[in-house]
Amino acid sequence: MKNNKKSAQFMKGKLSISAIAGIVSVAVIVIVVMMFGLPVYNVWQQEMAGKAEMTKAEQNRKILIEEAKARLEAEKLNAQAEIERARGMAEAMKIENGTLNSVYNQYLFIRTLEKLADKGNLPQIIYMPSEGLVPVMDVSKKKITGE
Repeated sequence: MKNNKKSAQFMKGKLSISAIAGIVSVAVIVIVVMMFGLPVYNVWQQEMAGKAEMTKAEQNRKILIEEAKARLEAEKLNAQAEIERARGMAEAMKIENGTLNSVYNQYLFIRTLEKLADKGNLPQIIYMPSEGLVPVMDVSKKKITGE
């Protein structure tokens, strides 16, 4: 029985040595795989991040181009509206200067003042009546009553 016990202990020792050798060999294999696998993985990961960044930059560029196109379209439409407004103003001035008198111009001035007053943007205006370019002043000597 003593032999049996010794051989069982010896077998246990052999198993534990072989188990340790197996664990060490698995650890060495894992380390070797990681030594070669991690750099390859890092390169792949950086390549994927670069592709994602490139796609994002391309999308941002397309957005900027579309925004610029929209601004150009808006400016073209604004320019056309300004041209039409100028044509209308030119035609109105042609009519006013050709057939209308200064009374109508005063009417237009008053109408403009009314529009400004409605908006609350009425500036302070000092009106000086004139004939031609010479101001009309009342220089008659009137008596002031109540003194």
